[in-house]
Amino acid sequence: MKNLPILHITLFIITSLTTLSAGALQMGINIFQEPIRIIEGFPFASTIMLILLCHEFAHYIASYRHNVLATLPYFIPAPSLIGTFGAFIKMKSPIITRKALMDIGASGPIIGFIVSLIASVVGLALSKLIPIRLGEEYMMLGDSIIFKFIAWLVIGEVPKGFDILLHPIAFAGWIGMFITSLNLLPIGQLDGGHITYALVGQRHKEISFFGICFLIIMGITYWEGWLIWAVMMLILGLKHPPVIYWEHTLEKNRVRIGFVSFVIFFLTFIPEPFKF
Repeated sequence: MKNLPILHITLFIITSLTTLSAGALQMGINIFQEPIRIIEGFPFASTIMLILLCHEFAHYIASYRHNVLATLPYFIPAPSLIGTFGAFIKMKSPIITRKALMDIGASGPIIGFIVSLIASVVGLALSKLIPIRLGEEYMMLGDSIIFKFIAWLVIGEVPKGFDILLHPIAFAGWIGMFITSLNLLPIGQLDGGHITYALVGQRHKEISFFGICFLIIMGITYWEGWLIWAVMMLILGLKHPPVIYWEHTLEKNRVRIGFVSFVIFFLTFIPEPFKF
């Protein structure tokens, strides 16, 4: 009991409950009037928790392989549309080499993307087409390149006047890809920032600055939420702590991993994630 990670387990349980509640509410269930029906949120909750778990444990395992001390994942429950603000692990020792930084930074987004991709395929197969009711206002989700392509493969062309009603598993897959793109922004100490620093070193700060400019432009042009992200990134800082042995070169296969990561960012990025 002494070494039992009580805080991590507690946050995981609470976040499981908040995502379960969010999944039920998405289906129009009033969990205060019918609390037993909260279990109907399981398809969404289990999928989004699996995506987050795989993402963070990929970081954790990569850290362990490179002898970097890291905490278990901290899950963040939230009274939001999806029931969580995500999860994170905390590094407790310096990262020694560029190779370690690349592996730790890229592992989470790549694994999270793969799980989100599978969830999207399965969920879209369970989704259905519904007619668009003129005169009613409702929220639509924006499409990334990869999600739109998967929808075309699984469902086909959507007839005019119809839209796809996403199954909860597909919605969790969409959220997983959106989270992946956010993490891969080449700014500060986001996963994309780790990858960028491993590739270009001190030029990382300049790229972070251009990343902030990019978010501001996207916020003015498409979705105001990008402006909030820009402010958050500025508050968290654009600097990245140095690796101890910078002179150790980055192997070609690690450079390829960095390239693949930014291809994933390009495929999953959504200029206007939410619109009415």
